[in-house]
Amino acid sequence: MSTTTTVSGAATNRSQMRTNGTSELDEEGFYASLPARHVEPLWLQMSQLVPPSPNPAATPSLWPYSEIYSALKRAGDIVSAEHAERRVLMLVNPSLKAPCTTDSIYAGLQLVLPHETAPAHRHVAFALRFIIEGSRGFTAVSGEKIMMERGDIILTPSWQWHDHGNEGSDPVIWLDGLDLPVFSLLRLNFARNYAEDRYTSTTRISEDSDVVFKWAPVEKALRSGKESHARYDYKTKAGKHLSATLSAQAERISAGSSTSESQSTLSYVYHVVEGEGHSTILSPNADKPQTIAWSSKDTFAVPAWSRLTHTCTLSEGNAFLVAINDRPMVEALGLLKDAASFSALVD
Repeated sequence: MSTTTTVSGAATNRSQMRTNGTSELDEEGFYASLPARHVEPLWLQMSQLVPPSPNPAATPSLWPYSEIYSALKRAGDIVSAEHAERRVLMLVNPSLKAPCTTDSIYAGLQLVLPHETAPAHRHVAFALRFIIEGSRGFTAVSGEKIMMERGDIILTPSWQWHDHGNEGSDPVIWLDGLDLPVFSLLRLNFARNYAEDRYTSTTRISEDSDVVFKWAPVEKALRSGKESHARYDYKTKAGKHLSATLSAQAERISAGSSTSESQSTLSYVYHVVEGEGHSTILSPNADKPQTIAWSSKDTFAVPAWSRLTHTCTLSEGNAFLVAINDRPMVEALGLLKDAASFSALVD
């Protein structure tokens, strides 16, 4: 009789590992004795813990803006202004649990209603915000008040006091991107509320800031070339990534064109700034590619090590995408690989 043990979702045939002279009864007794000692047999889990190639748990996923927007509007009726900093719908990957949009990136859509100000607070997690819609919204970071405009990326670095508000007459909505999955894994995430509702701030006057990145110069850079696909990597004025964990990029895809297929150990949360198209994603755990059709303001997740192609289906013009990526931490860990470098490494 063949004995099979399931560990972490993987079935391993134990009888194939049994040494000569060991009975099945002896083997059963051995394995049954391990939990009380708080130990587990590595040999039954090796293939799961050390797979032959990158093996993310996340799956390609789409969050259509029309659906999220209607739910956010309802949240505005339910969640009070005092809790506006929590009026967020987390984009939870269906193969994972909150706070994971990919294995390493958290994303959510936040709503601040007219004349609201979310209480000031700070947290160790890094955050970036891409402004989707609304005017006269603001974020104040360490005393610097930054007025929001559509397409801006605004940072709240780790452990900086900040609050958010809306001085306009229309709702303001943005996409949050944080490194919460990493902090949740390490159990090192914590936060503090400020003693007062507001942290004293002054409206930013200087353009020399590493906290806000306006859309206009990014779009100009993307349009400057004649190629059908262009990419812009967000950097600080010192030429560094936006943080030690997460950064961002923007892409332009001309009407009727597709990007070259890419594959890397980075994961992405994409947001459609404008345009229509689809992305073909073959994730590591899938048998066949998945096609995600997207339009303006939709958000979608691309797991690490996916084979990825974007296509703009417009008859004229361009599609513009912004993506939150985990490049800084993947690079820092020495894990950044693409298909070519991985092949050279393992061959």
